Amino acid sequence: MDISNVQYQKAMPVLGTKESNTALREKTDQFEAIIIKMMLDEAMKDEKNLFTGANDPGDKIFKSMYRDELSNASAGGFGFSQMLFDSLSQKGVKN
Repeated sequence: MDISNVQYQKAMPVLGTKESNTALREKTDQFEAIIIKMMLDEAMKDEKNLFTGANDPGDKIFKSMYRDELSNASAGGFGFSQMLFDSLSQKGVKN
């Protein structure tokens, strides 16, 4: 399969520019939020229901939304995002 003639619809971003660094930071923060959400889901999977003693679907939805917002608010503060940003931004530097 010859892919030498494939053209991209969007121009490839150039790392090192202010816009690309901002976009990269957003993506690494989103990735960190996903990691935090997975950890919270695992840590809180056996937590008892907040509203009733029964297995209420509304309670599960509320807890999931709470953990999602908590992970989004915490993203960028754990260090995963910074390590990933540093690593990816160094790979884009051309000597």
